[in-house]
Amino acid sequence: MIKTAVARRYAQALFELLDQSNIEVTRETLNGLGQAVKDSSSLRHVVVSPAFGVDEKIAVLTALGDRFGCPPVGKAFLGQLVKKNRVVFLPDIADAFGQLVDQSKGTQHVTVLSAAALPQAEQERIRARLRDTLKREVDVTFQTDSNHLAGVQIHVGSTVVDSTVRGRLNAIQSLLKRD
Repeated sequence: MIKTAVARRYAQALFELLDQSNIEVTRETLNGLGQAVKDSSSLRHVVVSPAFGVDEKIAVLTALGDRFGCPPVGKAFLGQLVKKNRVVFLPDIADAFGQLVDQSKGTQHVTVLSAAALPQAEQERIRARLRDTLKREVDVTFQTDSNHLAGVQIHVGSTVVDSTVRGRLNAIQSLLKRD
């Protein structure tokens, strides 16, 4: 809970500092750096270890930010994360920042999971139905999950709509256990 609140606060502060032309590139930078922090144990070691000084940590993050085309405000933000010892929150900050960007655009991010890849026509039908239901633009990510037997599972923010066979079987099982 605290981690999420901190991430939202930092994301909101950065969002308010940026002008409209730098928002998307900053989003890409944060996503890239957040993923790098998650994936690279050596990068995590550099940014959290007291063996490296603040200036060295800032130099590493700034160099990585340059590769993503990070604007000056974003680089200053990365420096503040290092100074405040909040770099480990970078993946969560990236997620929170992405949500703010989507909100400002009036776009809702949706993830659709299915057992097998859906045909393009079916993807378009689901996308149109979600747009009509949510009454806003949607950014739909289609993923496959072999754990689902059939059907789809739709994630809209913290809401999950589960019409998979496994989900229905679990619901029946929980009903039977209650009685």
